[in-house]
Amino acid sequence: MFDYLLNENQLKLRDEARDFVKSIPRKMILDMDEDKIKFPTEFLKEAGRRNLMGCRYPEKWGGRGMDWLSTCMVMEEVGVLGYIFACTFGVGAELVCDAVVLHGNDEQKEQYVKPLLRGDVFAAECLTEPRGGSDFFGTTTTAEDKGEYYLINGQKRFIVGGEGADFFLVYARTDPLAEPHKGISCFIVDRSDGVNSEYLYGLMGCRGGGASRLVFKDVKVPKKNLLGTLNQGVDIFKTMMIPERLGTAAMTIGAARPAVDVATGYTSRRKAFGRPIAGFQGVSFQIAEAVTLLDAARAMIHVTAKAVDAGIDPRRVRRMVSESKKFVTESCQKAAHNAMQVMGGIGYTNIYPVERIFRDLRLASIWTGTNEVMSLIIATEWYKEYWEIKSTGASRDLECDAAEYDAVDEKIFE
Repeated sequence: MFDYLLNENQLKLRDEARDFVKSIPRKMILDMDEDKIKFPTEFLKEAGRRNLMGCRYPEKWGGRGMDWLSTCMVMEEVGVLGYIFACTFGVGAELVCDAVVLHGNDEQKEQYVKPLLRGDVFAAECLTEPRGGSDFFGTTTTAEDKGEYYLINGQKRFIVGGEGADFFLVYARTDPLAEPHKGISCFIVDRSDGVNSEYLYGLMGCRGGGASRLVFKDVKVPKKNLLGTLNQGVDIFKTMMIPERLGTAAMTIGAARPAVDVATGYTSRRKAFGRPIAGFQGVSFQIAEAVTLLDAARAMIHVTAKAVDAGIDPRRVRRMVSESKKFVTESCQKAAHNAMQVMGGIGYTNIYPVERIFRDLRLASIWTGTNEVMSLIIATEWYKEYWEIKSTGASRDLECDAAEYDAVDEKIFE
């Protein structure tokens, strides 16, 4: 984030995050990309030891009592290591923790949030199913009330941390007769007999995060592990869309930064036709565009984080978060594209990290809600907001500022 917009405590936290990033061995990054490390346990343990995870949660539960802007700053810095590092960092410390802190009781927070933020245990969020990606409310995983416990059966896939997590946040249908969005509940499910990682995906990028298909076969979940209220999983889902999508956007900036950094250094040194290629506008203008996109992305993240912290109209926050996720991820992908383009063939090799960054960032516009879904949300909320504003009569009638405004016979709508 922009240094001049951060306060003293945030700057201190930023420096702590940067020290943490510098401490991670190069070999861990390479081993994860080669799938030699299936899940970055040691990385998360160290993040917990340094008290970097979940900085916006109350100190009582292991956080630092800070805000969303601080969280976005940390997510950007962690993303510099690689997109998958920020993914695994955020899934537990931001997504799962957020759900338990906002909707759980003190016993659940004590049992799950504290050890997770310490880095003693790891968590994963289970949303996507084999027959439904964007169609969350079409979930077919079931949780049957057996009196003293719920019996969960079903499958979830593309679960970051499916291989490596100690417990899972699982959405399951608890009322098959209810409308799709009214019959789903959320559970904290410990890894136990009946919880199996049946398939580990071979990914284009973002490797080493334990992305797997999880199968739940007659898993007994104690009644006390119901999160929130029965059949009201939709309430938890809605609040989790903020950390899912705003966190994703913030960390994408960090993941794109190294590509632009490497390309800037390379084009400053690489010579063609007797001078550094940075002196050619075809090169320097692409770097200029990449830098501009990253700065614009940061500005959007800052404003959106401030909106969330301010507690403004939830529908407007929903639009702003969706705008951030779409704009920032696409901007960062473009920045990485430019970085590879100006480096030419060498950028397409693993001699430089740009090719890995390019592969990793392709996930950004797909996961946590595709950017097409973001466009749908933006359009839906904007049209509602537009007509609500117009109905108040508080703003100027902009249509009247045309010379032929009174030509009503030409204004045909049907």
